[in-house]
Amino acid sequence: MTHLAFTLSLHRATAPDLGANACWSPFSVASALGLVAQGARGLTRDELAVLLLGEKSGDLTELGALLTRAGVLQQARDNEDEPVIAVANTLWADESIDVHASYVDELGRWSSGMVREAPFRTNPLGARDMINVDVAKTTRDLIPELLPPDAIRDDTVSALVNALYLKCAWKHRFGEGATAPRPFHTPGGARDVPTMELTERVGYARTDGWQVVSLPAVGGVDAVVLLPDGDLTAAEPGLDADLLGRLLAAPRPEQVHLLLPKIHVKKQAELTPPLNQVGVRTVFTRDADLGGITASELAVQAVLHEAVLKLDEQGLEGAAATAVMMRLMSLPVGEPVEVRVDRPFLLVVRHRETGVVYFLARVVDPAE
Repeated sequence: MTHLAFTLSLHRATAPDLGANACWSPFSVASALGLVAQGARGLTRDELAVLLLGEKSGDLTELGALLTRAGVLQQARDNEDEPVIAVANTLWADESIDVHASYVDELGRWSSGMVREAPFRTNPLGARDMINVDVAKTTRDLIPELLPPDAIRDDTVSALVNALYLKCAWKHRFGEGATAPRPFHTPGGARDVPTMELTERVGYARTDGWQVVSLPAVGGVDAVVLLPDGDLTAAEPGLDADLLGRLLAAPRPEQVHLLLPKIHVKKQAELTPPLNQVGVRTVFTRDADLGGITASELAVQAVLHEAVLKLDEQGLEGAAATAVMMRLMSLPVGEPVEVRVDRPFLLVVRHRETGVVYFLARVVDPAE
């Protein structure tokens, strides 16, 4: 439930325009911020812990264990395509930064993270290329350029980067020949979009003003469609962690005739303003204390995020990356239930066992 509260809190701050598409990865952001929090002290740690855990005295080690479990998928059964998940946590540090051995060990406990040297001071373009190439490799080129040209500044000396790639086939695949243009009711009016069709026994519920369809994928991953009875702009603000938890737990096996648009959403975001809005401020200031990472006086310069999510007849594919850029402060059966997803909706891709949310998307216009 704590993870869902974090997910909704930052979702509202990062995607305030209810009439626009949104896509981001709570898994990736929580991984990056959790590792920063592990190296933070005092108020710097407290603010991050409240966002991630709901309490400043919470156990970040448990969060690391939860995310590590979500980074492992179940093996495919016979005749199923093997699911793919790749997670990389890397602290890129200039040679002038001496990273504590205890923090290197902590990185290793979070999905085998590591410290790598990058020439931020002497060759910033080279450092940017190294990071972008590594992220592109992990994300199978879905995110080829996480760091824009101006990401590394004169005082940038380190970057903590999480990268995620996820690809899973559906347990029940949509028929290729059944996909056809069908109307989807966007805020700007109806428009025809490629819409998939499936009649199958899957998880379904209608409760609390929402229809919920849970589509199982290979590897222990679910894609959960949350379709409000009315307008999404009116329903989404009423979601809290308790309600979202109930919705995600509500589906039971039922024969469903599902019409779902193909989806390809991609978003980039600078998360510093949203993080400030939800109470994470000190880490960006001269009062930051990241003494658990290094003896050098560091503060976070910016938090950059990018996410891509695709759904088609075969399955789902997604990638996300988060870069916490750090600066040196000393420098400046019967009839099926029909669910017609033809208006804005929310989509949650999550790890079934742990409940960790890999992706949260708001689909207002699937053809954007």
